[in-house]
Amino acid sequence: MAGSTFGTEFKITTWGESHGKALGVIVDGCPSGLELNESDIQAFLDRRRPGRSKYATARSESDEVTILSGVFEGLTTGTPISLIVYNKDQHSSDYSEIASYYRPGHADYTFDEKFGFRDYRGGGRSSGRETIGRVAAGAIAAKILNSLNINFLCYTASIGDISIDHDRFDASQINSNPLYMPDASAADRAALYLDELKASGNSTGGSVECRISGMPSGIGEPVFDKIDAELAKAVMSIGAVKAVEIGDGIRSSSLTGIDNNDFFEMKNGCVTKMSNHSGGTLGGISDGSDILLRAYFKPTPSVSASQNTVNKSGENISVNIKGRHDPVIVPRAVVVVESMAAVTIADLLMRNLSSRMDNLKKIYL
Repeated sequence: MAGSTFGTEFKITTWGESHGKALGVIVDGCPSGLELNESDIQAFLDRRRPGRSKYATARSESDEVTILSGVFEGLTTGTPISLIVYNKDQHSSDYSEIASYYRPGHADYTFDEKFGFRDYRGGGRSSGRETIGRVAAGAIAAKILNSLNINFLCYTASIGDISIDHDRFDASQINSNPLYMPDASAADRAALYLDELKASGNSTGGSVECRISGMPSGIGEPVFDKIDAELAKAVMSIGAVKAVEIGDGIRSSSLTGIDNNDFFEMKNGCVTKMSNHSGGTLGGISDGSDILLRAYFKPTPSVSASQNTVNKSGENISVNIKGRHDPVIVPRAVVVVESMAAVTIADLLMRNLSSRMDNLKKIYL
Protein backbone atom coordinates (compact mmCIF):
# COMPACT_ATOMS: atom_id res chain seq x y z
CA MET A 1 0.00 0.00 0.00
CA ALA A 2 1.57 3.26 -1.14
CA GLY A 3 0.80 6.66 0.35
CA SER A 4 1.64 6.10 4.02
CA THR A 5 4.69 8.39 3.99
CA PHE A 6 4.60 12.18 4.23
CA GLY A 7 7.42 14.73 4.07
CA THR A 8 10.75 15.23 2.31
CA GLU A 9 13.39 16.00 4.96
CA PHE A 10 11.31 15.50 8.11
CA LYS A 11 9.57 12.32 6.95
CA ILE A 12 6.91 10.24 8.71
CA THR A 13 5.51 6.81 7.85
CA THR A 14 2.43 5.64 9.77
CA TRP A 15 1.43 2.00 10.06
CA GLY A 16 -1.14 -0.25 11.73
CA GLU A 17 -4.88 -0.92 11.76
CA SER A 18 -7.73 0.00 14.07
CA HIS A 19 -8.15 -3.55 15.39
CA GLY A 20 -4.68 -4.93 14.73
CA LYS A 21 -2.12 -5.56 17.45
CA ALA A 22 -0.69 -2.04 17.37
CA LEU A 23 -0.27 1.22 15.49
CA GLY A 24 2.67 3.52 15.19
CA VAL A 25 4.96 5.72 13.17
CA ILE A 26 8.54 5.96 12.00
CA VAL A 27 9.96 9.49 12.03
CA ASP A 28 13.05 9.96 9.88
CA GLY A 29 14.97 13.23 9.64
CA CYS A 30 14.65 14.43 13.21
CA PRO A 31 17.92 16.19 14.13
CA SER A 32 20.07 14.76 16.90
CA GLY A 33 20.22 16.47 20.26
CA LEU A 34 16.50 17.10 20.80
CA GLU A 35 15.40 16.27 24.34
CA LEU A 36 12.63 13.70 23.95
CA ASN A 37 10.85 11.13 26.08
CA GLU A 38 7.55 9.27 26.09
CA SER A 39 5.81 11.91 28.20
CA ASP A 40 6.37 14.54 25.48
CA ILE A 41 4.52 12.36 23.00
CA GLN A 42 1.94 11.06 25.48
CA ALA A 43 0.69 14.59 26.16
CA PHE A 44 -0.35 14.86 22.50
CA LEU A 45 -1.83 11.36 22.32
CA ASP A 46 -3.92 12.00 25.42
CA ARG A 47 -5.64 14.86 23.61
CA ARG A 48 -6.94 12.53 20.87
CA ARG A 49 -7.53 9.52 23.13
CA PRO A 50 -11.04 7.98 23.01
CA GLY A 51 -13.32 7.70 26.02
CA ARG A 52 -12.42 11.07 27.56
CA SER A 53 -15.93 12.56 27.26
CA LYS A 54 -19.47 11.51 26.43
CA TYR A 55 -19.01 13.03 22.98
CA ALA A 56 -16.24 10.59 22.04
CA THR A 57 -16.34 6.88 21.33
CA ALA A 58 -16.57 4.77 24.48
CA ARG A 59 -13.64 2.63 23.33
CA SER A 60 -11.32 2.50 26.34
CA GLU A 61 -7.71 2.87 25.23
CA SER A 62 -4.82 4.32 27.19
CA ASP A 63 -2.92 4.85 23.91
CA GLU A 64 0.33 4.50 25.83
CA VAL A 65 3.31 5.16 23.58
CA THR A 66 6.67 3.42 23.66
CA ILE A 67 9.80 4.72 21.94
CA LEU A 68 11.55 1.78 20.26
CA SER A 69 14.49 3.55 18.61
CA GLY A 70 16.15 6.85 17.82
CA VAL A 71 16.48 8.14 21.41
CA PHE A 72 19.38 7.51 23.78
CA GLU A 73 19.78 8.94 27.27
CA GLY A 74 16.90 11.33 26.66
CA LEU A 75 18.23 12.80 23.40
CA THR A 76 17.41 12.04 19.79
CA THR A 77 20.31 10.38 17.99
CA GLY A 78 19.51 11.52 14.45
CA THR A 79 18.51 7.99 13.44
CA PRO A 80 14.89 6.95 12.68
CA ILE A 81 12.56 7.24 15.67
CA SER A 82 10.13 4.33 15.91
CA LEU A 83 7.02 4.72 18.09
CA ILE A 84 4.40 2.10 18.93
CA VAL A 85 0.97 2.13 20.61
CA TYR A 86 -0.69 -1.22 21.35
CA ASN A 87 -4.43 -1.73 20.88
CA LYS A 88 -6.06 -3.12 24.03
CA ASP A 89 -9.84 -2.68 23.72
CA GLN A 90 -10.77 -4.08 20.33
CA HIS A 91 -14.36 -5.32 19.98
CA SER A 92 -13.92 -6.82 16.53
CA SER A 93 -17.21 -8.71 16.85
CA ASP A 94 -18.98 -5.34 16.61
CA TYR A 95 -17.83 -5.22 13.00
CA SER A 96 -18.25 -8.83 11.80
CA GLU A 97 -21.60 -8.01 10.23
CA ILE A 98 -20.24 -5.25 8.01
CA ALA A 99 -17.96 -7.66 6.14
CA SER A 100 -20.97 -8.39 3.93
CA TYR A 101 -22.04 -4.81 3.10
CA TYR A 102 -20.77 -1.31 2.48
CA ARG A 103 -21.32 1.33 5.17
CA PRO A 104 -22.51 4.67 3.79
CA GLY A 105 -19.87 7.39 4.08
CA HIS A 106 -17.03 4.90 4.75
CA ALA A 107 -14.18 3.57 2.63
CA ASP A 108 -15.54 -0.01 2.60
CA TYR A 109 -16.58 0.05 -1.07
CA THR A 110 -13.51 1.91 -2.35
CA PHE A 111 -11.09 -0.36 -0.44
CA ASP A 112 -12.75 -3.42 -1.99
CA GLU A 113 -12.53 -1.83 -5.43
CA LYS A 114 -8.84 -0.95 -5.00
CA PHE A 115 -7.50 -4.03 -3.19
CA GLY A 116 -10.17 -6.69 -3.73
CA PHE A 117 -9.98 -7.31 0.02
CA ARG A 118 -10.29 -5.23 3.19
CA ASP A 119 -9.85 -5.34 6.94
CA TYR A 120 -13.44 -4.62 7.98
CA ARG A 121 -12.66 -4.41 11.72
CA GLY A 122 -13.33 -0.78 12.47
CA GLY A 123 -12.21 0.26 9.02
CA GLY A 124 -8.67 -1.08 9.34
CA ARG A 125 -6.26 1.43 7.81
CA SER A 126 -9.04 3.95 7.04
CA SER A 127 -10.02 4.18 10.71
CA GLY A 128 -9.57 7.33 12.76
CA ARG A 129 -7.08 5.36 14.89
CA GLU A 130 -4.59 5.70 12.05
CA THR A 131 -4.09 9.25 13.29
CA ILE A 132 -2.24 7.91 16.34
CA GLY A 133 0.93 7.81 14.24
CA ARG A 134 0.34 11.32 12.92
CA VAL A 135 -0.15 12.74 16.41
CA ALA A 136 2.90 10.96 17.83
CA ALA A 137 5.02 12.38 15.01
CA GLY A 138 3.39 15.78 15.44
CA ALA A 139 4.48 15.87 19.07
CA ILE A 140 8.10 15.58 17.95
CA ALA A 141 7.70 18.18 15.21
CA ALA A 142 5.98 20.58 17.63
CA LYS A 143 8.81 20.21 20.13
CA ILE A 144 11.35 21.10 17.44
CA LEU A 145 9.28 24.13 16.43
CA ASN A 146 8.63 25.27 20.00
CA SER A 147 12.41 25.41 20.52
CA LEU A 148 12.47 27.84 17.57
CA ASN A 149 9.68 29.94 19.15
CA ILE A 150 7.10 28.72 16.62
CA ASN A 151 3.87 27.93 18.46
CA PHE A 152 0.43 26.55 17.69
CA LEU A 153 -3.04 27.48 18.93
CA CYS A 154 -5.67 25.07 17.64
CA TYR A 155 -9.30 24.72 18.68
CA THR A 156 -12.80 23.77 17.60
CA ALA A 157 -14.31 26.67 15.64
CA SER A 158 -17.73 25.15 14.93
CA ILE A 159 -19.88 22.11 15.57
CA GLY A 160 -22.78 21.76 13.17
CA ASP A 161 -24.10 25.27 12.59
CA ILE A 162 -22.91 26.51 16.00
CA SER A 163 -19.79 28.66 15.61
CA ILE A 164 -17.62 30.44 18.14
CA ASP A 165 -17.92 34.22 18.40
CA HIS A 166 -14.42 35.66 18.00
CA ASP A 167 -15.50 38.67 20.04
CA ARG A 168 -15.88 36.23 22.98
CA PHE A 169 -12.66 34.35 22.17
CA ASP A 170 -11.03 33.04 25.37
CA ALA A 171 -8.05 30.75 24.86
CA SER A 172 -8.30 29.55 28.47
CA GLN A 173 -11.61 27.89 27.58
CA ILE A 174 -10.05 25.56 25.00
CA ASN A 175 -8.97 23.02 27.60
CA SER A 176 -11.81 23.82 29.98
CA ASN A 177 -14.59 22.12 28.02
CA PRO A 178 -14.68 18.72 26.28
CA LEU A 179 -15.33 20.29 22.90
CA TYR A 180 -12.12 22.42 22.89
CA MET A 181 -14.08 25.57 22.01
CA PRO A 182 -12.62 28.97 23.04
CA ASP A 183 -16.14 30.34 23.61
CA ALA A 184 -18.01 29.01 26.66
CA SER A 185 -21.42 30.03 25.35
CA ALA A 186 -20.90 28.26 22.01
CA ALA A 187 -19.56 25.19 23.82
CA ASP A 188 -22.71 24.97 25.97
CA ARG A 189 -24.99 25.27 22.95
CA ALA A 190 -22.96 22.73 20.99
CA ALA A 191 -23.14 20.27 23.91
CA LEU A 192 -26.95 20.46 23.96
CA TYR A 193 -27.02 19.94 20.20
CA LEU A 194 -24.80 16.86 20.47
CA ASP A 195 -27.01 15.42 23.21
CA GLU A 196 -29.98 15.69 20.84
CA LEU A 197 -28.05 14.02 18.02
CA LYS A 198 -26.91 11.16 20.24
CA ALA A 199 -30.48 10.52 21.38
CA SER A 200 -31.64 10.30 17.76
CA GLY A 201 -28.71 8.14 16.62
CA ASN A 202 -27.23 10.84 14.42
CA SER A 203 -23.96 12.80 14.11
CA THR A 204 -22.58 16.11 12.89
CA GLY A 205 -19.47 17.74 11.47
CA GLY A 206 -17.65 20.96 12.24
CA SER A 207 -14.43 22.86 11.80
CA VAL A 208 -11.02 23.37 13.42
CA GLU A 209 -8.96 26.54 13.32
CA CYS A 210 -5.17 26.54 13.70
CA ARG A 211 -3.03 29.62 14.25
CA ILE A 212 0.75 29.26 13.85
CA SER A 213 2.68 32.12 15.42
CA GLY A 214 6.37 32.96 15.41
CA MET A 215 6.82 31.91 11.77
CA PRO A 216 9.88 33.32 10.06
CA SER A 217 9.41 34.78 6.59
CA GLY A 218 10.77 33.02 3.52
CA ILE A 219 9.55 29.46 4.23
CA GLY A 220 7.91 27.45 1.43
CA GLU A 221 8.73 26.46 -2.14
CA PRO A 222 7.06 28.87 -4.61
CA VAL A 223 5.69 26.54 -7.31
CA PHE A 224 4.25 23.11 -6.51
CA ASP A 225 5.32 23.00 -2.87
CA LYS A 226 3.88 26.30 -1.66
CA ILE A 227 3.54 26.46 2.13
CA ASP A 228 -0.23 26.80 1.84
CA ALA A 229 -0.40 23.95 -0.69
CA GLU A 230 1.67 21.68 1.55
CA LEU A 231 -0.46 22.53 4.58
CA ALA A 232 -3.63 21.91 2.58
CA LYS A 233 -2.39 18.50 1.43
CA ALA A 234 -1.33 17.55 4.95
CA VAL A 235 -4.65 18.51 6.51
CA MET A 236 -6.78 17.17 3.64
CA SER A 237 -5.08 13.80 4.14
CA ILE A 238 -6.80 13.52 7.54
CA GLY A 239 -9.85 11.27 7.26
CA ALA A 240 -13.18 13.20 7.14
CA VAL A 241 -11.62 16.57 6.17
CA LYS A 242 -13.51 17.89 3.16
CA ALA A 243 -12.15 21.43 2.81
CA VAL A 244 -9.23 23.59 3.93
CA GLU A 245 -8.93 27.39 3.99
CA ILE A 246 -5.90 29.62 4.46
CA GLY A 247 -6.50 33.14 5.74
CA ASP A 248 -9.83 34.55 4.55
CA GLY A 249 -10.21 31.51 2.30
CA ILE A 250 -13.50 31.38 0.43
CA ARG A 251 -14.44 34.85 1.67
CA SER A 252 -11.57 36.25 -0.44
CA SER A 253 -13.52 35.42 -3.60
CA SER A 254 -16.19 37.98 -2.71
CA LEU A 255 -13.80 40.83 -1.82
CA THR A 256 -12.27 43.53 -3.98
CA GLY A 257 -8.52 43.75 -4.43
CA ILE A 258 -8.30 46.78 -2.13
CA ASP A 259 -10.25 44.96 0.58
CA ASN A 260 -8.29 41.74 0.23
CA ASN A 261 -4.75 43.11 -0.04
CA ASP A 262 -2.65 43.34 3.11
CA PHE A 263 -0.91 46.72 3.10
CA PHE A 264 2.72 46.85 4.21
CA GLU A 265 4.30 49.24 6.72
CA MET A 266 7.59 49.65 8.55
CA LYS A 267 7.29 48.89 12.26
CA ASN A 268 10.23 48.78 14.67
CA GLY A 269 12.57 48.62 11.70
CA CYS A 270 10.82 45.63 10.12
CA VAL A 271 8.47 45.15 7.17
CA THR A 272 5.07 44.15 8.56
CA LYS A 273 1.50 43.80 7.29
CA MET A 274 -1.35 45.99 8.47
CA SER A 275 -3.82 43.08 8.14
CA ASN A 276 -3.61 39.35 7.45
CA HIS A 277 -6.24 38.39 4.89
CA SER A 278 -3.67 36.18 3.15
CA GLY A 279 -3.22 34.01 6.26
CA GLY A 280 0.55 34.43 6.53
CA THR A 281 1.58 33.47 3.00
CA LEU A 282 2.35 35.35 -0.20
CA GLY A 283 3.31 33.51 -3.38
CA GLY A 284 3.39 30.26 -1.42
CA ILE A 285 6.07 31.62 0.95
CA SER A 286 5.58 32.63 4.58
CA ASP A 287 5.55 36.39 5.12
CA GLY A 288 6.34 36.43 8.84
CA SER A 289 2.78 36.98 10.07
CA ASP A 290 0.66 34.30 11.73
CA ILE A 291 -0.41 31.43 9.50
CA LEU A 292 -4.19 30.99 9.74
CA LEU A 293 -5.60 27.62 8.72
CA ARG A 294 -9.12 26.23 8.89
CA ALA A 295 -10.19 22.59 8.33
CA TYR A 296 -13.77 21.42 7.76
CA PHE A 297 -14.87 17.93 8.82
CA LYS A 298 -17.85 15.95 7.57
CA PRO A 299 -20.24 14.29 10.06
CA THR A 300 -19.19 10.96 11.55
CA PRO A 301 -20.57 8.43 9.02
CA SER A 302 -21.21 5.68 11.59
CA VAL A 303 -24.67 6.42 12.97
CA SER A 304 -27.11 4.03 14.63
CA ALA A 305 -30.11 5.35 12.71
CA SER A 306 -31.30 3.22 9.77
CA GLN A 307 -29.47 3.80 6.44
CA ASN A 308 -29.81 2.35 2.96
CA THR A 309 -26.88 0.57 1.35
CA VAL A 310 -25.82 -2.37 -0.82
CA ASN A 311 -24.35 -5.72 0.21
CA LYS A 312 -21.59 -7.63 -1.59
CA SER A 313 -24.21 -9.74 -3.33
CA GLY A 314 -25.56 -6.63 -5.03
CA GLU A 315 -28.75 -6.44 -3.00
CA ASN A 316 -30.32 -3.26 -1.65
CA ILE A 317 -30.55 -3.47 2.13
CA SER A 318 -31.17 -1.31 5.20
CA VAL A 319 -28.62 -1.29 8.05
CA ASN A 320 -28.22 -0.01 11.59
CA ILE A 321 -24.50 0.28 12.31
CA LYS A 322 -23.35 -1.12 15.62
CA GLY A 323 -20.20 -0.31 17.59
CA ARG A 324 -18.74 2.59 19.56
CA HIS A 325 -18.60 5.79 17.55
CA ASP A 326 -18.13 9.53 18.06
CA PRO A 327 -21.24 11.69 17.48
CA VAL A 328 -18.70 14.29 16.33
CA ILE A 329 -15.00 13.77 15.63
CA VAL A 330 -14.00 17.45 15.56
CA PRO A 331 -12.84 17.86 19.21
CA ARG A 332 -10.53 14.84 19.00
CA ALA A 333 -9.32 16.02 15.57
CA VAL A 334 -8.01 19.36 16.90
CA VAL A 335 -4.68 17.80 17.90
CA VAL A 336 -4.53 15.89 14.58
CA VAL A 337 -4.76 19.14 12.62
CA GLU A 338 -2.10 20.68 14.86
CA SER A 339 0.15 17.64 14.39
CA MET A 340 -0.05 17.58 10.60
CA ALA A 341 0.57 21.33 10.49
CA ALA A 342 3.61 20.90 12.74
CA VAL A 343 5.02 18.06 10.63
CA THR A 344 4.57 20.19 7.50
CA ILE A 345 6.24 23.29 8.94
CA ALA A 346 9.15 21.28 10.36
CA ASP A 347 9.73 19.67 6.98
CA LEU A 348 9.60 22.98 5.10
CA LEU A 349 12.01 24.62 7.57
CA MET A 350 14.54 21.88 6.99
CA ARG A 351 14.10 22.05 3.22
CA ASN A 352 14.66 25.80 3.37
CA LEU A 353 18.20 25.44 4.74
CA SER A 354 19.59 24.92 1.23
CA SER A 355 17.75 27.86 -0.38
CA ARG A 356 20.59 30.39 0.13
CA MET A 357 24.37 30.27 0.13
CA ASP A 358 24.26 32.35 3.31
CA ASN A 359 22.62 29.45 5.12
CA LEU A 360 25.25 26.96 3.99
CA LYS A 361 28.07 29.31 4.96
CA LYS A 362 26.64 29.73 8.46
CA ILE A 363 26.77 25.97 8.93
CA TYR A 364 29.98 25.00 7.17
CA LEU A 365 32.30 27.99 7.36
